[in-house]
Amino acid sequence: MENNSLAKNISKGIRGRLRFLSENPYRKVNVNWLTLKYYKHLPPGKLRTHRLFGQLLYFYSATELLHGFEEIFIQEIYKQSLGEKPYILDCGANIGLSVIYLKHQFPDAEIVAFEPDEKNFDLLSRNIKSFGYTGITLCKEAVWKEQTILHFSNEGSMSSKIQTGQHNGTVSVPAIRLKDRINRPIDFLKIDIEGAEYEVLRDIANDLHFVNNLFLEYHGSFAQNRELTELFNIIQSCGFNYYIKEATSVYATPFYRKPRPGMSYDVQLNIFCFRQ
Repeated sequence: MENNSLAKNISKGIRGRLRFLSENPYRKVNVNWLTLKYYKHLPPGKLRTHRLFGQLLYFYSATELLHGFEEIFIQEIYKQSLGEKPYILDCGANIGLSVIYLKHQFPDAEIVAFEPDEKNFDLLSRNIKSFGYTGITLCKEAVWKEQTILHFSNEGSMSSKIQTGQHNGTVSVPAIRLKDRINRPIDFLKIDIEGAEYEVLRDIANDLHFVNNLFLEYHGSFAQNRELTELFNIIQSCGFNYYIKEATSVYATPFYRKPRPGMSYDVQLNIFCFRQ
């Protein structure tokens, strides 16, 4: 009986691997079955490289790299039709996967990318240089509702964020007022700034007529539901239609919420805003 069960498990495993080889969604980012398995067990912290589109891509966290690959290159959440030589603002560029995707889709695009985290910005700079892209301006600054100096959790990960007030382990970073940069037509504005989306969007509301497509990754708590409602009102009043996807499934059973260690937010949404 045990031998029969073992044989079935082995057979099931082989079929699963063969199915992955034939249907591998990671093929487009040069990740095979062995690489995927290796990356999933790779500890973060050491500078590593992955070959993407024939160029070296630098990263520290394989887990975050795979997450970025899945969202940006496999699910293609930023896929859209833009005109010739589109102008793009990428607020929260992280290590540059979104910039690479957009530049790959629109080679003539002019992109301004903001990333305040020290480690992330270093990887962003390395990656853009590695790919040899032109027409990209990299800004080591946070995006905020005023030009100032902010406290920032410099974690070198996707979770680095602005901290209001003094916190242990934060660093001071320069912040630009996004409103000051919205003074011409923008084909695509991406805002993924770990919890600062509401404050920034409220500040730029009167200038959103310049923006054609807008992407927001919203991060918030249940106590901030009123702000989320106001955010949707701003989007709608500025003439956008919107579509919502869950960015992270924080609670599998929302009526029965168990604490999730390591989760900073109750709600994480991808909000796609576009005009008819």
